[in-house]
Amino acid sequence: MKYVFGPVPSRRLGQSLGIDTIPLKTCNWNCVYCQLGRTVPLTNERREYILDENILFEVEEALKSSARSGMDWVTFVGSGEPTLHIYLGEIIRRVKKLTTLPVAVITNGSLLYLPEVRQELSVVDAVLPTLDAGTAELYRKINRPHPDITFERLVDGLIAFRSEYRGKLWVEVMLVCGLNDSAQALEDIAKILQSVEPDAVHINLPTRPPCETWVQPPDEEGLMRAISILGNIAEVVHPAEGSFDLSEYENVVDAIIGTITRHPMRQDELEKALSRWSPEKVHRALAELEADGRAQIVERLGVRFWSAAPAIYPDNMHSRRTMPASCRAPIRKERGVQ
Repeated sequence: MKYVFGPVPSRRLGQSLGIDTIPLKTCNWNCVYCQLGRTVPLTNERREYILDENILFEVEEALKSSARSGMDWVTFVGSGEPTLHIYLGEIIRRVKKLTTLPVAVITNGSLLYLPEVRQELSVVDAVLPTLDAGTAELYRKINRPHPDITFERLVDGLIAFRSEYRGKLWVEVMLVCGLNDSAQALEDIAKILQSVEPDAVHINLPTRPPCETWVQPPDEEGLMRAISILGNIAEVVHPAEGSFDLSEYENVVDAIIGTITRHPMRQDELEKALSRWSPEKVHRALAELEADGRAQIVERLGVRFWSAAPAIYPDNMHSRRTMPASCRAPIRKERGVQ
């Protein structure tokens, strides 16, 4: 399948069947931490990037598949910003008719200032927008938006959506060491969150390969500071443990490409997900994909990740920008913060 994937494990949404409404990497942000690489060029046009009937056909087939039992959510997420698809609202409504599973949309929230986008998302069970900065200056540094997507529009859209929306609003904050983990930066974010009044705040960490090599997660002090300042509805969301369902793929090459296009994966993680094929077959497939340019290896913090070939990472390893020394040690998942 081209547009439906998983279910994939999610700390927030359990086993989630993913729906991708746009090609890699169609987005109006160029976030420094994005695991899918740089956005080239930035796109802010709402149009039908993929035929809605093609998407819906795959959704229906996936929901009928007995191999996909145990799903918890259906989630619109994938290769960029899903709300750029102009028929997203129609696709959501028709998906809701196909299943009793709750439906979520993971979005950067940049288009929520548009009444039509707010209306399209009003029928889903959960919306997860992003707020990484509390000032326009920091917003431009971290999210690097399309010129038409201003900080004021982002904030106004979040507040307007909250006033109309009756589902679960879970705001995501990606912490980047040296950028938005200071007391002032976090207090600026907290002030906006007070106006938005989300049901929860999810603190994320850049654990997969960011497009900019200098991006690091916060140190222990920065993380604890974020938990303290962002309030009692804030929690740290670590990467989920669990298996990726690749049962719909008939061959290992398609399974690899279908997975790493949306989720760059560590080699050991990818091999585990591909366990239905022999290790020898998986290794041959990976070598083939690297040799013919359909996949690439990205190294971050000494860890090898596999990503789709079209994803743009500057030099894979080199960057002119450096971060403070306190940001150079990767944060450890096992520290016990939940």
